[in-house]
Amino acid sequence: MNLKSSPSVVALLGDVVNSRAASDRVRLHRGLVAGLVRSSDGASPLRVTVGDEFQGTYGTLGAALDAAFRIRIDLLPDIDVRIGLGRGPVVDLDVEEGLQDGPGWWAAREAIEDVERSSRGTALRQLRTGYRWAAPSAPPSSTAPATGERSAEEDAVNAALACRDQLVGSLSDRGLRVLAGLLGGASQADLAKREGVSASAVSQQVRSQGIGAILHAHEMLRRLP
Repeated sequence: MNLKSSPSVVALLGDVVNSRAASDRVRLHRGLVAGLVRSSDGASPLRVTVGDEFQGTYGTLGAALDAAFRIRIDLLPDIDVRIGLGRGPVVDLDVEEGLQDGPGWWAAREAIEDVERSSRGTALRQLRTGYRWAAPSAPPSSTAPATGERSAEEDAVNAALACRDQLVGSLSDRGLRVLAGLLGGASQADLAKREGVSASAVSQQVRSQGIGAILHAHEMLRRLP
């Protein structure tokens, strides 16, 4: 059997946090699928694989980070997800079934396992997103790491993700709605009408809860090659 190897991509692997504790797993699954449909673009759809896991592949790290952020914000506060991103080559095992393997997926699995372990501690309990880079032959933006070592790119991206996730995890339910609205292109005036508050109240919330900083960080992250 001939296996087709794809160039280096960014694999996204996600799962639902504490899904086994859900009282209605059918409802949970339906909510997850609906969120994936809303958050996916036509070119890189996210899909559920087994149980509460979902995955997708992207041409750039920025596109993968954008997708990871949008799906998480879309699902909160009802469903929380953790996501691992892995940069590296992938191999198509079965094109019709969409089955893939390879360093990109192994790195994504390592990343999501890192997130799960790290979030058990107090300092990083809000961490939900992580990134690993399978040492490539042609690094897109910086020097490739030696096997088993972390690259400067990994460290920088994971530092930004840790800070961003901490801010997101600290938002009130209204703060999450405001963040989701602004991410979707709504104006602060529109959101004030939806929430039944003044525009100045929304503006104050954007500043005081760090929503503006979250969006600013996301805008920079989504530009990464």
